[in-house]
Amino acid sequence: MGAATLTVLGALLVGGSGEVSASPPPEPKVQDGFDSLGPEVRAARLAGGRTAHYSDTGNEDGRPVLYIGGTGTSARASHMTDFFRTTREDLGLRLISVERNGFGDTEFDAGLDKSDYAEDALAVMDRLKVEDFTVVAISGGGPYAAELAARAPDRVSALHLAAALPPYGAEPAFCAMGDEALADAVRDQIKDPRKWWAFPDDSPVKSIPGFADTAYEEGARTYNQRGQQSDPAPQVHEQRLYCERPGPDLSGLDAPVYLYGGEKDTTVPPETLKAWQRELPEARKVRTYADSGHDVQYRHWDQILVDMAGHDDRTVVCKDGGKGKGGRTRVLVAQEADRLLDKGRATLGSCAWAEK
Repeated sequence: MGAATLTVLGALLVGGSGEVSASPPPEPKVQDGFDSLGPEVRAARLAGGRTAHYSDTGNEDGRPVLYIGGTGTSARASHMTDFFRTTREDLGLRLISVERNGFGDTEFDAGLDKSDYAEDALAVMDRLKVEDFTVVAISGGGPYAAELAARAPDRVSALHLAAALPPYGAEPAFCAMGDEALADAVRDQIKDPRKWWAFPDDSPVKSIPGFADTAYEEGARTYNQRGQQSDPAPQVHEQRLYCERPGPDLSGLDAPVYLYGGEKDTTVPPETLKAWQRELPEARKVRTYADSGHDVQYRHWDQILVDMAGHDDRTVVCKDGGKGKGGRTRVLVAQEADRLLDKGRATLGSCAWAEK
């Protein structure tokens, strides 16, 4: 045995007892609070007798945003945007979502329409002591956003419409179908959320970890939560409401309006933005994206968040990024962002997209 080894052993032996002195391993750390599993759906009995189901996510002192999901979504649909939850929290945004007739936890009543939803949403905001709020509407949430903005224009501080179906202009093609034919058309899709929430193979949402499974869970919740076993009646009823013309008068709305569209969108084609623009000619921003279809609300959710937080003069870009390049996400003034984009030194959105 070498001298060095004997020296080490001698340092470890205590008083010749043969016991080895060693520091205990570091104390394992266990958190003091719970991590969120997504928004909690709450029930509120309203003055009119109906029960509204809603979620409320974020600091209650944050900027309130009424999130109106697309058709076939529950009050928990805002969870599908949690891939940028850290950014949302850093920007101080509070998302509130009120469920629509017949979806998720909410019982179906064939006598209700978009105006009833607006009434319920405002009642929930009153219950939460929220006076003024931003509205963001996605896809089939568009007609409901228009109804609410027309009903309470003084309470809407900003209106953001992402791939949003307008209740103006030409009716959707399904309006020519009878109720039975329409029910047959949607039945197979709503029975299988994988079909209802299918995106093209080249959709950027495919790069979001867990997005597909979160969407499938949302579809299952929407159509089966109360044991309704994918009854197509609420879906048919809602799509019939989309056929109503004319849409509400928005001339009393003074709040800034933001429009977002994907040039590859075949569900709510880019030309539908023109229908919104005719009703809202003073739209503050119209953002269209060549890289998006009917997923623009997710692919550019980072920009929508920044706009909703009051930084609409800035553009989210990945500077000097790309797969393996280690770019840096910047939120630059629009002129600087445009300069980098034109030089090929940046791409739109967070570097999270560029790394995929």
